[in-house]
Amino acid sequence: MTSLKGKTALVTGASKGIGKAIAIAFGAAGANVVATGRNEDEITDVTATISARGSNALGVTADLGVESEINDLVEAVQQEFGSVDILVNNAAIIHPKIKVADFDPDLWREVLNVNLTGAFLITQKLLPGMIESRYGKVINISSIGGRSGGPGRSAYRVTKSGLISFTQSLAAEVYEHGINVNAICPAGTDTEGFRAAFNTTGRDEHPKLMDPSEIAEVALFLASDASSAITGTAVDSFGGTNPLFN
Repeated sequence: MTSLKGKTALVTGASKGIGKAIAIAFGAAGANVVATGRNEDEITDVTATISARGSNALGVTADLGVESEINDLVEAVQQEFGSVDILVNNAAIIHPKIKVADFDPDLWREVLNVNLTGAFLITQKLLPGMIESRYGKVINISSIGGRSGGPGRSAYRVTKSGLISFTQSLAAEVYEHGINVNAICPAGTDTEGFRAAFNTTGRDEHPKLMDPSEIAEVALFLASDASSAITGTAVDSFGGTNPLFN
């Protein structure tokens, strides 16, 4: 198993789906894990799972669409563990299928605020600690939807495309400080968000969907020292729903 022993990792959107799988995988690899999300009960379940398997875990309830709550999150993390070595920007809103002509501007702003601005803000606030320690891994969870536009998912796809560009720009700025920045672009994955957005029962209905643990394995590699040669890259993790197969 890839070891993250002695590292502290913060995973946003860790209450369910891909974020939950990543937080648990990081804990299993020996990291101190900070799991954050908007649902306190779900975050408590995640941290309890990590703690039961022998790693330190801290749960913090926060809405990444609210900057003051991001500040409180960062303060809680620093008080508990000091600096963060690994940041996974996973929190996201997946909106229903809506045409641009019908898109509520307030919903548009909310999606961009959580999915993109929230990732920027928390990264910006944690970078000084990484720069000081001359070590860091930032992993942005984008999407196959970040690779191209598509009908009905405009705000979501804009944010996921933006995360790829943010990944490249940040990687160019911080490589000299020993910090690697990469993105993961999952395709169809059996998460609660995917089921709700596409009105499906998940893998029972669509067997080609990936399990969230498959994306967690990619994140585990990028979080480890084994990925030292990789930065500024978006890793396409399409699994069985790869467009090449269709």
